[in-house]
Amino acid sequence: MLNRRQFIQNSMVASAGLSISNPLLKLLFQNAYQMEMLRNNVGIFTERGGTIAYMITKEGIVVVDSQFPAQANHLIEEIQKKSDRKIDLLVNTHHHGDHTAGNIAFKGLVNKVMAHENSLKNQKRSAEGQGSLDNQLLPDTTYSNGMIREKVGGERVALHYFGPGHTDGDSFVHFENANIVHTGDLLFNRRVPYIDKSAGANITNWQVVLENAYNAFDTDTLFVFGHAGDGYEVKGNREDLLAFQNYLGKVMEFVKKGQAAGKTKEQLAEATEIPGAPQWKGGQTRAVNAAWTELFEE
Repeated sequence: MLNRRQFIQNSMVASAGLSISNPLLKLLFQNAYQMEMLRNNVGIFTERGGTIAYMITKEGIVVVDSQFPAQANHLIEEIQKKSDRKIDLLVNTHHHGDHTAGNIAFKGLVNKVMAHENSLKNQKRSAEGQGSLDNQLLPDTTYSNGMIREKVGGERVALHYFGPGHTDGDSFVHFENANIVHTGDLLFNRRVPYIDKSAGANITNWQVVLENAYNAFDTDTLFVFGHAGDGYEVKGNREDLLAFQNYLGKVMEFVKKGQAAGKTKEQLAEATEIPGAPQWKGGQTRAVNAAWTELFEE
């Protein structure tokens, strides 16, 4: 079903006789939000920033990640069309602004905000450094290791921590009855990842994290990814975990072999493809620099 904004945009396209695939139209409409139901009243919201997962039932409402304030308000408006109850739970998969800046839009509208304790630490540190702490809604409930579970209506929402990966505070968020997992930025689907060494990212352990997640969930689990490359979806299955694990391993191998062959970090960072992981196309600078730091500078 189209939301009002999409209806207006499609009408404009039709009246102009243009295709939405037109590059200029893509640029014009790139911030249009979309909502897609998956199963068991759990859906995904995409607009600008990391993918949001949500659940709306008569017994409870859950939101996972919040993008930016304007985008969060779009989601809140849609939720309020369907329910007049207060939002029970807001979860942050990690601290980055494209996943948490929209938290502030939920102030006074949500009962509980949950994240890993390192996510809270990182969010607070980042906000203090930017002088924006007053514009944050910080998690009020955290956990340190293993798993924490919250019952919301007829659903159980579990946060799993397997150690540092994309940062040192990333959670997998599992809607257990629906069997849907939001990976946050622990999985970039065929897109070169941001690896935040300033917040404890560790590529070597990230591969272990993905292995643990592969074993923790099953073949029926539907995964929602934080980001996806052009032409790829922000949802998939656990085989995508192994594909991304392979990419990370190949990045480390590429950098290690390149350094042994006498290449500099700058030379390696010019790569546009990693041997053995060709689906992750485009500039590899961010991944190569992070791998070099981990291998040779830490």
